Amino acid sequence: METKIRPENTIFAILSFEGPDRYSLAGGLGVRVSELSRALAQEGFETHLFFVGDPQNPAEENREGGKLNLHRWCQWISRYYPQGVYQGENEKLFDFNESLPGFIAEKIVERAKAENKLVVIMAEDWHTAHALAELSDILYLRGIRDRAVLLWNANNSMGFERINWGRLGYVSTITTVSRFMKHYLWNYGVNPVVIPNGIPKRLLALRSNRQAKCLRDVVGGDYLLFKIGRWDPDKRWNMAIKAVAQLKNRGLKPKFLIRGGIEPYEGEIMDNAKKLGLKVKEIKPGSAEVGDVLDSLRRAGDADVFNLKFFVPDELLSVFYRAADCVLANSGIEPFGIVGLEAMAAGAVTFTGSTGEDYARPFENSIVLETDNPLEITTYITQLQPNLVKIIRENALKTARNYTWDKIIGLMRYRLEFIVSTNFSRTEGIIAEKGGTR
Repeated sequence: METKIRPENTIFAILSFEGPDRYSLAGGLGVRVSELSRALAQEGFETHLFFVGDPQNPAEENREGGKLNLHRWCQWISRYYPQGVYQGENEKLFDFNESLPGFIAEKIVERAKAENKLVVIMAEDWHTAHALAELSDILYLRGIRDRAVLLWNANNSMGFERINWGRLGYVSTITTVSRFMKHYLWNYGVNPVVIPNGIPKRLLALRSNRQAKCLRDVVGGDYLLFKIGRWDPDKRWNMAIKAVAQLKNRGLKPKFLIRGGIEPYEGEIMDNAKKLGLKVKEIKPGSAEVGDVLDSLRRAGDADVFNLKFFVPDELLSVFYRAADCVLANSGIEPFGIVGLEAMAAGAVTFTGSTGEDYARPFENSIVLETDNPLEITTYITQLQPNLVKIIRENALKTARNYTWDKIIGLMRYRLEFIVSTNFSRTEGIIAEKGGTR
């Protein structure tokens, strides 16, 4: 793939509240920026990721042979808020807005000017909107605004009421991750460019049928269901719990493995599960190694719902995805659906919602739920025949291969060509001087 946006002439800078540290990972945003920045670096681009990092880690860190530069911001504030990225959110946001734009202008864009390079600045979600606008103003005053392409990306609708849309749309090109979000943003007078999310290619190699079989043998039951996500009503946890109860009331033995976040909504879900007659047990293994987790499940004994109270790494997630009869990614509002795509990479039978999951094709590579009625889950899971399950699993893998970050970056580079040619005519000269094709 030959484009003008090349490692020799382009630097990437990503702005995000979340990032790769455990302290900074709260949801899909942290996964997105961690994997996107890593993939850009692996493609050869000098990449800078600015995020609210763990106060115990170095302020700056180089990875991927020096191509990926992590900048942990707001650390002096984070020391007072050890519980995670969103504790002390307002204080961190003020510091982010005040200190980051000037740093990027001086340390990255000014250097890019000296090296005759272009900087693509990608800001993620509402926390970065004001900082991006401030950065644009600073670059203009320094006379280097034409050295940067500014993108602001909407992964979801959180904080939209706090955004100055007129200013943001004037200083940047707005992007988003799905057609659902594109249409949602029309309500704000914005017509964004869609650049999908992706998954790391390494997930395709994590499948382990042997470990998945061991998990099934340990857990037992007639149906194994798995769900991971924040404790949030949009994730339709109650729908999932009610579906498990319906299966049990039919005389079946469902087993439901769940992993939530730190949100207090967990209490309501667990209370509802018990009211529905489901037996819940918490699982707290000594480590996230497969053997330790299986031992912990064995010791837990019989239960309907196993609440996983530990961080689940990719390797173990792949085992859960592969072992499950269905992975419930059944959110009511899902701007893209990274979990669904990660599950597909493991060859899972994924039950998705029907909003932003552009990749989902019902009864071909997944099961697409059209309602919030738990009976829809129980109907489909009990009617799935082995031949259809085989087809869905095979097609899921094919779909996941088309959404790896290296392929998404290829698409993004073409989108950037359009954005550059539309908004920054001088930039074409910058790129052409570095040997890009015209």
